[in-house]
Amino acid sequence: MNVTVGSKDFTENILVGEMLAQAMTAEGANVTDRTDLGGTSVNRKALLSGDIDVYPEYDGTGWTVHLGQQDPSKTPQALFDATSAMDLTKNKITWVGLSPFNDTYGFAANGDLAKAQGGFDLQSMADYLKAHPEAKLCMETEFPDRPDGLTLFTKATGYQVPQSQIQILDTGLIYTETAKGSCQFGEIFTTDGRITALNLSLVKDPGVFILYNVSYTWKDAVFEKHAATYTKLADEILKPLDQKKMAELNAKVDVDGKKAKDVAAGYLKEIGLL
Repeated sequence: MNVTVGSKDFTENILVGEMLAQAMTAEGANVTDRTDLGGTSVNRKALLSGDIDVYPEYDGTGWTVHLGQQDPSKTPQALFDATSAMDLTKNKITWVGLSPFNDTYGFAANGDLAKAQGGFDLQSMADYLKAHPEAKLCMETEFPDRPDGLTLFTKATGYQVPQSQIQILDTGLIYTETAKGSCQFGEIFTTDGRITALNLSLVKDPGVFILYNVSYTWKDAVFEKHAATYTKLADEILKPLDQKKMAELNAKVDVDGKKAKDVAAGYLKEIGLL
């Protein structure tokens, strides 16, 4: 087996890519490790062109970005089934495995503020912003304009966040500035390990944001050569990755400063694949 494994360039996706690369190496495959390859479009183009054979992708991204569809299912398996069927038919890409964790967009509140207010859900967050015009919501550059971003919060709560309450920051700064209280709320990813490590409180989402469960996306011609082995490894790797476990692994890299390769190896040993 000769396989080239890619991944996106953020911690969680690198970890999930490393898990597959190392597990396949242990199975005797000749693996070229190209994890941390770049962003979504870079990996997708590399997969379609055959520069890589597989990389981890999220079903919400597959449905909305790669396939250009709207109104994704709110049920993980249904979204996976629809995305995988369409992508195989249109692009000869096979989706394999499905994680329990859902790394969707969300918001975190400053921990002290959340404690004083008794916690937040999306509506009470909107009500707080409306009542406190000096409060800040910190976000990444693209979040206000993404179809799966701030617009979903606006539609769900009826509150249009004014420009005066929006502060654009780099991803890492959103977490630290919200924890310090410079931002009352910050845009986050729900499996990020910094949520529990810092002074942050997750804002409860009743299902407003799109699902982002992860699978391995394969060039179908490569996948079919050893389909049973690749499916088995994907299931063994992904099935134990619930919200708590993925956040814990992310924190080992982003908070504790460990290398992604080492964290991935430790997880594979834990589940018996190394």
